[in-house]
Amino acid sequence: MSALENTFKVALSEDLLDALFKLPRTQQKKVQKFIRGFRRDPTSSAHNYETIQNAADPNMRSVRIDQAYRAIVLAPKQGNVYVMLYVANHDDAYDWAQRRRAEIHPETGSLQVFSVDEERYVEPSEVEDLEAKPLFEEVRDRELRRLGVPDDLLPVVRRLQTVSELEGAAGELPPDVYEALYWLSQGDSLETVLNVVVLDKEQEVDTEDFAKALENPQSQRKFVVVDDENLEQVLNASMEKWRVFLHPMQRKIVELDLNGPIRVLGGAGTGKTVVAMHRAVFLAREKFNAPNDRLLFTTFTSNLARDISENLRKLADPELMRRIEVVHLDQWVSDFLKGQGYARKIEYYQSGSGTLAKLWQEALGGVPAQMELPESFFREEWEYVVQAQGCQSLRDYLRARRTGRGVPLRGAQRRDIWKVFETYRASLNEKGLSERADALRDARALLKEKGDVLPYRAILLDEAQDMGEEAFKLIRQMIPEQRDNDLFIVGDGHQRIYRQPVVMKQCGINIQGRNHAHKLRINYRTTDAIRRFAVGILEGIDVDNLDGEVDQEDGYKSLRPGVSPRIENARDFGDEVDRIEAFIREVEPEDYRDTCLVARTNKRVADYKEALEKRGIPTHTISRQTYDDRSAPGVRVATMHRVKGLEFDRVIIAAVNKGVVPLQYVLDGSQDEMVRADLDTRERALFYVATTRARSEVLVTSYGERSGYLG
Repeated sequence: MSALENTFKVALSEDLLDALFKLPRTQQKKVQKFIRGFRRDPTSSAHNYETIQNAADPNMRSVRIDQAYRAIVLAPKQGNVYVMLYVANHDDAYDWAQRRRAEIHPETGSLQVFSVDEERYVEPSEVEDLEAKPLFEEVRDRELRRLGVPDDLLPVVRRLQTVSELEGAAGELPPDVYEALYWLSQGDSLETVLNVVVLDKEQEVDTEDFAKALENPQSQRKFVVVDDENLEQVLNASMEKWRVFLHPMQRKIVELDLNGPIRVLGGAGTGKTVVAMHRAVFLAREKFNAPNDRLLFTTFTSNLARDISENLRKLADPELMRRIEVVHLDQWVSDFLKGQGYARKIEYYQSGSGTLAKLWQEALGGVPAQMELPESFFREEWEYVVQAQGCQSLRDYLRARRTGRGVPLRGAQRRDIWKVFETYRASLNEKGLSERADALRDARALLKEKGDVLPYRAILLDEAQDMGEEAFKLIRQMIPEQRDNDLFIVGDGHQRIYRQPVVMKQCGINIQGRNHAHKLRINYRTTDAIRRFAVGILEGIDVDNLDGEVDQEDGYKSLRPGVSPRIENARDFGDEVDRIEAFIREVEPEDYRDTCLVARTNKRVADYKEALEKRGIPTHTISRQTYDDRSAPGVRVATMHRVKGLEFDRVIIAAVNKGVVPLQYVLDGSQDEMVRADLDTRERALFYVATTRARSEVLVTSYGERSGYLG
């Protein structure tokens, strides 16, 4: 950085980036070139600063990009700070600037940009009921100021009578103000909201110090200071604003410095994976930055690991990425065991097919004739009791907990049943095979024997709800002694679609303590209408918090109201595809890539792919082996399992028919009520996951008799 560049600070606003990426592609390039030159020297006479007549804020200036386009810049009279706020054609840019003011709030210390045009907040027709009670009647002006409300907006806030009016004003209010008022309108106490909004209660605020204001976490959710290192990253962020802007609570979690593990819970769309990725970059850059320091970022499936790796590369430079290993846990175990000379092959059980299913059927031949239990009982006992608790011997099995199992067993019955498990294990040994749980257990045993031999200073675990007990025990053994910032675990029991719940403290991972357990509550992805629909799918079902307690989605909200999902039941498959086609064609073909059709099985996905392409709609399949390349054209098509971790503007959930969602043969595979309830919860969780991939719109279609999940 030159001496000249070191004398000033340039920041870009989220509004500027939003406006930039809506411009035609050729104009975007021209604006980006201008921003690069402006950052090098915002004082250059080449920028043609112009005073804006009738501007609400005297510090607003216009700078010329070309004959047609202008950028709006905040250029305070004091200091060396320049903030690029907006870009548009000449008239729209001036109109935007004339109605807005940029100020440092005297209570919160955050930089706020807001409209001073009161008519843009509440339409006159909406406030004609003079007898209606104002929404914030019980809150004093002083308290509203403490929440960050600018004095100029106090009359606006006083006029609000309903939550709908507040939601309608969201686009004009500073985001910290809107959020504070929203939580207040939902019944949160003033002190609770203040703890989120006013992050530093001891601060002294200088309303002229814009440089300090830009360091405020509330400001950083809307503004980013750019320099040589991050400018290109910001300009290439497109609409992936998660790469640049973090909510203050997200940033607080990212930058925690603690002895021991951290667990982060949050409903779909709350940014758990985003926080984990920023955390990985933070740790690699700030805490574990020696050349040989390594971090492991692991998750449940190969496609999620692939998606995370691609996104991390957008955050971290190649040197940081060299020290952050991204791999799904099963692959890590396989590679580790092979490196240790482990000769066994890891196989996954699939009901009715494959080597393990054949060995299992052979073992069932040893079931005593007098034991009148369905075949499904034995596999469930193996998975829910033997493997879940790591039973290696009859003695272990006799002592194992069977809480919730529908059929009580006496000691003699357990001995007879164990013979089946013993036969199955002997067959696995003879064939040189291991199930996943056995491989995890063997890897842990090897690590315990060898000691602290791995290079990892920290492990970040995503989708923790699907990992299972053996995985948590292995993770703890990978860093066997508690250290500073050693484990970062994120998950959501509402999205558990694979494994049984676990209790982390029983796996040696202690998250007790004020700062070790956190919860994200704001859904940044979906509208609140979509969130409400999705939450309703799991209504009445107890969901675990990854540590043996029930997790409630209390306070889980989206701050965008939106429209409810459209639910349509067709006569037959052809009629359903007609409706899906009509929904897809509501947007331009170049926007098809941000629409995803989701179905329960691969066969269903293939059927819809073929039907759409016959109608001239291009598609792009997101498979287990591929990363979703957003440059590829066409409507995305994928299974419910595959879209986990992804997001789209519009989502179609097709064939939500009776017998398909939930998949009837999955539920019919067990006669145990506890297992059937667990399988039903997983099917609901899949539907929940599919729904919450959408940012703005959801279409749920069925034909014939629709699913009972649709009420």
